[in-house]
Amino acid sequence: MRFQGRLPAVATVVATAILAACGGGDGGTAVLAFAPPPSLPTGIGEPPAPSPVAEAPPPLTVPKAVCAEGDVPESALQGQVPAAMRQAGFKGFSCNLKLVGQFEGEGGSWSSASFRDPGGRTCAYHATAYPVGFDGKPRGRVNPGVPVIDITDPARPWRSMSLATAAMLDPWESLRVNARRQLLLASNGTNSVFGGPEIDVYDLSADCRTPQLFASMEVGTGKDGGIAPPGSPKGHEGNVSPDGLTYYIGDITQGRYHAVDITNSTRPHMVASFDMKTVDLGIPHGLSVSEDGQRAYVVTVGLPKPDEVLDPAAKTRNGFLILDTSEVQARLPDAQMKVISATTFKDGSVAQHTIPVTIGGKPHLVMVDEGGSAGLSETANVKLACEAKLPPYPMARIYDISDETKPVLVSKMMLETHDPANCDKLLPDIAGLSTFTYGSHYCSVDNRSNGTALACSHFNSGMRVFDIRNPARPKEIAYFNPAGTTSTPAGSNHLQPRAASVASPDWCASRADFDFERGLLTTMCQDNGLLMLKFAQNTWPFAQSTPSTLQN
Repeated sequence: MRFQGRLPAVATVVATAILAACGGGDGGTAVLAFAPPPSLPTGIGEPPAPSPVAEAPPPLTVPKAVCAEGDVPESALQGQVPAAMRQAGFKGFSCNLKLVGQFEGEGGSWSSASFRDPGGRTCAYHATAYPVGFDGKPRGRVNPGVPVIDITDPARPWRSMSLATAAMLDPWESLRVNARRQLLLASNGTNSVFGGPEIDVYDLSADCRTPQLFASMEVGTGKDGGIAPPGSPKGHEGNVSPDGLTYYIGDITQGRYHAVDITNSTRPHMVASFDMKTVDLGIPHGLSVSEDGQRAYVVTVGLPKPDEVLDPAAKTRNGFLILDTSEVQARLPDAQMKVISATTFKDGSVAQHTIPVTIGGKPHLVMVDEGGSAGLSETANVKLACEAKLPPYPMARIYDISDETKPVLVSKMMLETHDPANCDKLLPDIAGLSTFTYGSHYCSVDNRSNGTALACSHFNSGMRVFDIRNPARPKEIAYFNPAGTTSTPAGSNHLQPRAASVASPDWCASRADFDFERGLLTTMCQDNGLLMLKFAQNTWPFAQSTPSTLQN
């Protein structure tokens, strides 16, 4: 999500939608359980036995990775690119991840995906900036839309074509692949809030290098033959159920989560819509769906007011909801999504997305923020969070959801940059920058059914990988922060001021894909484009790791 540069009306939508909240206090977690309807079971069974109690409390920040010989490790705090290094032109850091291939193209924006087709070819796809900028001026695009990149040989990636249908011109954060049904999907997220009701569906089954268009059409307006909720839907975020039958849209403009039936991929139609105003928390953003399609894990975006940041007892709005989506999955007439629980917390904002993952046989949920404790990470907000002694930058966290009515916080992926004790050391780094300076944006696990590793993209800190086999004690095992570029490519949304010819740290903001067989991590950073990274020997996969195409 990006708030800067939006129309005043959009700011009003955000301000009015984020109202009173449940819980709060002491920077901890507040959980509000909702009684299930009488027709539904009242429990989920006996939770698994808890893990053994740790001998000592876990450290505030995750332990640093131990780098291999020949790496270029960080020279200051974990996650930091010091001001002097920025001014000299950032050359990049690497630890247990080596760059084996890159396709810069015209840069990228907020989402990416990959797919291996039945013929053994592997392709990557990523969003790029809309051809016309926020200011109404052309960006100078040459090949607008989603590039289709053959990464079968990761050292020699090449673009076969670009997809430029309505949603693919700018999917924003909604671009997804469903491997089971071999589909590529997106909603129209033009410049974050200027999108429309269109979704695009492509078939990848014949050759991932030449996706075949199944549908590019409006949903939720009545033209699709489905329901028509109040206000014309607009794309921004999105995800697809693991069975590939339902595509969900996170509509920040209308304040709703929409469910679209894609069983017939040539005729998608909207079947349900959940109004976030009914829970009196924040606005929608990203989400994920359980393996059986019976649950959606949706976020509630909270943006605290300055006085709320400094007030330990202020109500909290930022966090996630667990929704019962069984009626959507069953395609009941007038299907409703029903709240099971709402979890909010004080030390984060602008909730981004979630990932349900089984770790050590127990159900967990990864939840990722896009804003720090006082909002997006520009200097004024960072100083305010630091004054409150709260983490100033966004991060990922892991919850135990054995009891889905009472999620329990297990750990936080805090780097040293997140520690408010280090605020004074970091403020010079972000002087003159805005919106996103440090912190997380998107994460992926290596296998949702057997999670052992978590990869998270970070603004200015690159791609970070964590060992989560013990979710209560995660530790960093690798990172790659690409060298800065001296200019912003036409397809990048990294719109930060930079001195002429000075290479500034990149915005790595996309999800990533673990490649078990090849020991690779594929992701996209906005100025550097698509990156194929190789894990150092004995870094990942672990002995306990297993391959999967379901990672978000």
